[in-house]
Amino acid sequence: MKLLVSVVNRIEALEAVKGGAHIVDVKNPEEGSLGANFPDVIKRVRQVVSDFVEVSATIGDLPNLPGTASLAALGAAASGADYVKAGLYGLKTIDEAVYLMREVSKAVKGYKASVKVIAAGYADFQKIASLNPLTLPEVARKSDSGGVMIDTKLKDGGKSFAFIPEQELAKFVIESHDYGLLAAIAGSLDRNDISTVHRLGFDVVGVRKAVCQDSDRLRGQVLGTLVQDLTSVIWGLDPRL
Repeated sequence: MKLLVSVVNRIEALEAVKGGAHIVDVKNPEEGSLGANFPDVIKRVRQVVSDFVEVSATIGDLPNLPGTASLAALGAAASGADYVKAGLYGLKTIDEAVYLMREVSKAVKGYKASVKVIAAGYADFQKIASLNPLTLPEVARKSDSGGVMIDTKLKDGGKSFAFIPEQELAKFVIESHDYGLLAAIAGSLDRNDISTVHRLGFDVVGVRKAVCQDSDRLRGQVLGTLVQDLTSVIWGLDPRL
């Protein structure tokens, strides 16, 4: 299982790498749960991060605007991202999600086939009237995406586990793997959740708040010591990493 650490700039990226993060995820929390950062920030992060560390980039909590989404996805890929994450916030149906993600995948793969497109949904979907994230494996399969991720939209203390039972999450992982998809989860997770995420079989666990100074995802800076604490837990569960 890999640790994904969300960062907002190159300084945080270096701290994440110092702590042993496997994936450095460029986002902008000021613009939302999966808020998009600027192309030059993604480029600078890619420049300072080792070739052995992958770079991810979010392209926003998206409305149902496939053209906008595909153009943003192409920008993230061209800026150096190995993964492009699209938050399916304003989408209500599987058909809408498939169409948007198909256009995103087409744009990204037309630029660089090795870049993985990730369809991201929200565990608190009922509170925000969004797409049920448990449908994401089907969406990803039909849209030629490379993976799926469950996060939370409202950062009010509720973890992903508070909204979706573990049994359902386990089924989500199995279905994703059956389709050959990467399965990731985030959503206010911390050190105490790592073993559960590993037991459920997820490939990637994403964090920001847990590795920020004073647990402040907006104003606190990512600290390498806090990242290292999480990677040590993961290494204890999966020494192959």
